[in-house]
Amino acid sequence: MSVPSARSRWLAGYGPLQHRADTVAAADALVQQLLDQRHLADAEHGYHLLSAADRLACMAMSVVAHMTYARRIDLQGLPLPAADFKANPEGHTGGSLNMVPAFVGYLLANALSGHTRGWLMGQGHCVAAIEAVNALTGDVSPAQRGRYDRSAAGLAQLCQDFYSYAIDAKGRPAVPLGSHAGPNTAGAVCEGGYLGFAALQYVHMPLPGESLVAFLSDGAFEEQRGSDWAPRWWRHQDSGHAIPVMILNGRRIEQRTQIVQQGGPAWLAADVRANGFDPRIIDGRDPTAFACAIIAADAALAEAGDNTAPLPYLIAETEKGFGFPGAGSNAAHNLPLAANPHHDATARAAFNAGAQALFVPAAELDAALATLANHPARQRPLESAHPMAHRHPPAPTLPPVAAGPGQRSAMAALDAWFCALVSANPQLRVRVGNPDELASNKMGATLALLKHRVIQPEAGVAEDRLGAVITALNEEAVAAAALGNKGGLNLVVSYEAFAVKMLGLLRQEIIFARRQKELGQPPGWLSVPLVVTSHTWENSKNEQSHQDPTIGEALLGEMSDSARVLFPVDAATAVAALHRLYQGRGEIGCVVVCKRELPQHLDAASAQALVRQGAGHVSGDPGDAQLQLVAIGAYQLQQALRAQAHLATHGCRSCVSVVLEPGRLRIPRDELEAAFVLDDSTLQALFPPALPRVLLSHTRPEPMLGVLRRLDGGPAHTTALGYINRGGTLDVDGMLFANRCTWAHAVDAAARLTGLDREQLFSLAQRQALNGCGNPCDLQ
Repeated sequence: MSVPSARSRWLAGYGPLQHRADTVAAADALVQQLLDQRHLADAEHGYHLLSAADRLACMAMSVVAHMTYARRIDLQGLPLPAADFKANPEGHTGGSLNMVPAFVGYLLANALSGHTRGWLMGQGHCVAAIEAVNALTGDVSPAQRGRYDRSAAGLAQLCQDFYSYAIDAKGRPAVPLGSHAGPNTAGAVCEGGYLGFAALQYVHMPLPGESLVAFLSDGAFEEQRGSDWAPRWWRHQDSGHAIPVMILNGRRIEQRTQIVQQGGPAWLAADVRANGFDPRIIDGRDPTAFACAIIAADAALAEAGDNTAPLPYLIAETEKGFGFPGAGSNAAHNLPLAANPHHDATARAAFNAGAQALFVPAAELDAALATLANHPARQRPLESAHPMAHRHPPAPTLPPVAAGPGQRSAMAALDAWFCALVSANPQLRVRVGNPDELASNKMGATLALLKHRVIQPEAGVAEDRLGAVITALNEEAVAAAALGNKGGLNLVVSYEAFAVKMLGLLRQEIIFARRQKELGQPPGWLSVPLVVTSHTWENSKNEQSHQDPTIGEALLGEMSDSARVLFPVDAATAVAALHRLYQGRGEIGCVVVCKRELPQHLDAASAQALVRQGAGHVSGDPGDAQLQLVAIGAYQLQQALRAQAHLATHGCRSCVSVVLEPGRLRIPRDELEAAFVLDDSTLQALFPPALPRVLLSHTRPEPMLGVLRRLDGGPAHTTALGYINRGGTLDVDGMLFANRCTWAHAVDAAARLTGLDREQLFSLAQRQALNGCGNPCDLQ
């Protein structure tokens, strides 16, 4: 009997994998092209690689099914008995099955071309696909090494750890495997738990000379339509290659996706073409189809040169859960079998039949993996070592912090300092995420220097095709530009009220980075400041929808060493806050900044000292005071100083202190946060325990009291004032009065704590105003 050629062997397919005519034509053309380019020594080797990918994909799909249902996998291909199945199966099985041919196709593209691209998976719940492939190839994370491999014991451990819910003595996951992609997933760069955010970020990730394959979800396509704008941002001059791959399996959890309801692949192709993409429909069941399309897309972007090239868009048509019983049904999303094989014979027979169809003998699998593992021969890194997973740009050169006298706009000061920062660091690609109104938010110099990034600049407007300011009326999309650019220098600027729309994206980044720290793999990207301005108190002229401190409150709920929230009180402290953040790595820093001109309270050295410690004194001595006024925010400091002056005229000695970063003063929740917060002796020196205090907070008082529990002596000794959900079309004084946050309200609160006579502290008109039956203007 003659031995079939490598091409014939590949053409025969394997298990459920078959090759459509269009894929065969593309593969033949690619093999010839790679021969011509001398990436292949001979055609036989090219087809051996294609066959190897088929076998790896089948075995990985089998591992995925076993991870959901079974406690082990039989490497002889024998059926599993009831005792080998899990009593409580779990897994996003259908999507994971669909991701296997896609991810193996990505590996195949790298092996064929000799170039390791980066990868990103938006559907983080399909992590089983990545972990299964990685365990088989051996490209696992350090925490998984020695635990998961392609031996019977290694794969059994992988199956048993999946949804084991194991927890260690400190309350952390006890196994290096989760339900979503995480830092223990070799090569992963985001969790993918928030649908659609990967689709907003991918185009901003690769630096020049790099390529990224981004696997996207058709369900998430309905979640974040800002991904339609990717071609608006991609330029070959400052961007690496971005190759989106839509896994079009046609189903969400309970019904068909909108794409399928509106017309399927052809409708999607027309839709993305209208948005500037170059779509191509491929067979989403075949690793070779992915590999051919990825290499072709990469080549098209490379060949464009200085000409404008549309971004590729690969539409991988498949059915949910392809390759296993239950495919194409809503049930495929989670548990595709009608019952649990652990106790149902019919389901057990269906599982074993499905696994048998995917089975690859050990020797054949070993040969396939050896063929694909050409990293040393081609002198290319492993896929887990792709550059986007290991960002560590050089530390930026930081301009000095300066402070001028008199009234200054903190936003204008930030603007000047940020321009100096950009000019001092030409080696760092810059992205400024801006929903709108950068100039009106006092960052006109930044806009003039960096310009809005547009396809067709308008004459006389700060626009450029290579602009670094990513502007769109979509908070998630513009924040994603900065968070995706982890190889560069970033800033996000937003109205405070509307920054809340960024919260899910920010939280996903914070959680992933924090988990890396916990695992001893701290992220290396430069920290990203989120500057929120036109804020609650100075946006008084607009309605209450524009008066919302929620973003800072929410981020204070995250771990403070990774999600930093700062309330500068003047221009110098605002600049010092950014100066400090850009020294950090892997942090999101929310900085609440005034844009109106306000008094300068600190010089440069004092401002930097305040930022370093997180809190400090502005006026008076706590050792000699009867009362401590604590300001958290610029307008709050103004009112605290007025309250101090008023109390002084009535013989009450008080001091005014500032909490610039509340998270530094909190009760730590774990070891990492404990190393970040102030120790007891430092805290007590700043805030003597026996001293009554009134807090004036930019935020709502209750969440701030919770964060500052270490300062709270109880209701008889501590009062907090802040935003109490009152607003409208008002001026600043009106906002302060409506929320009972004026100097007079602070003095009134102080009187209750210290026993001072209210009637002596205020005139009759002022008392009536405080009581809500007088004229608020009497307190101005």
